[in-house]
Amino acid sequence: MLDSARLTPALRRSRPTVDDPRPPAVDAAVLEDPIQRRDLILVDRARTGDLDAFNDLVSCYQDHLWSLVVRMVPDPDQAADAVQEAFFSAFRNLSAFRGGSVRSWLSRICVNAAMDAQRAKKRRPVQLYPELDDESWQPPTGPDVDPERLVMGRERTRVLGDALGRITTDQRTAIVLFDIEGYDYAEIADLTGVSLGTVKSRIHRGRLALRGLLEGRMELFRG
Repeated sequence: MLDSARLTPALRRSRPTVDDPRPPAVDAAVLEDPIQRRDLILVDRARTGDLDAFNDLVSCYQDHLWSLVVRMVPDPDQAADAVQEAFFSAFRNLSAFRGGSVRSWLSRICVNAAMDAQRAKKRRPVQLYPELDDESWQPPTGPDVDPERLVMGRERTRVLGDALGRITTDQRTAIVLFDIEGYDYAEIADLTGVSLGTVKSRIHRGRLALRGLLEGRMELFRG
């Protein structure tokens, strides 16, 4: 929690329910969305120094931010540090929030923290999908499971992760947000603080770089 020396992820619990007779001064369309209304009320309370309110936001969005950052910063410890720093930064800058989507605001801060961490350390990711190290997610083996296909899938993931680790941080971030997380160009521009044209350029150049790095291994990505 934020009152500890190091931000500890909130315990998994049901999403907080808030009821405030004094809703924030936002347009009616926002207030019709219960998630937006909840988030804005929690931010409003957190601005008054209510740590419990902000920790409720941590509980709501820590999983989302982790899944976002771990694709960009595949070192789990580095990803955890980036998420932690993002929450601290958000808490310190609550006064800078000017309305809109709290989720997008937190995501933008987290993406920037992840990019800063990558640029500072310039550490090469060892695994794009670290959860694949844990084989407990695998479905039970059945008669129709093709061992060769499983091996090919793991090799494809390894090769792609290695290639992504060798392109620039900006290109990797744009590709992860677009191709893996499913954000559109405008959302990525908002998250990363650059123009729409820059986002498209980074994705295009990143894909060209990946194509060059994957040359000779394209058989893994066919069929």
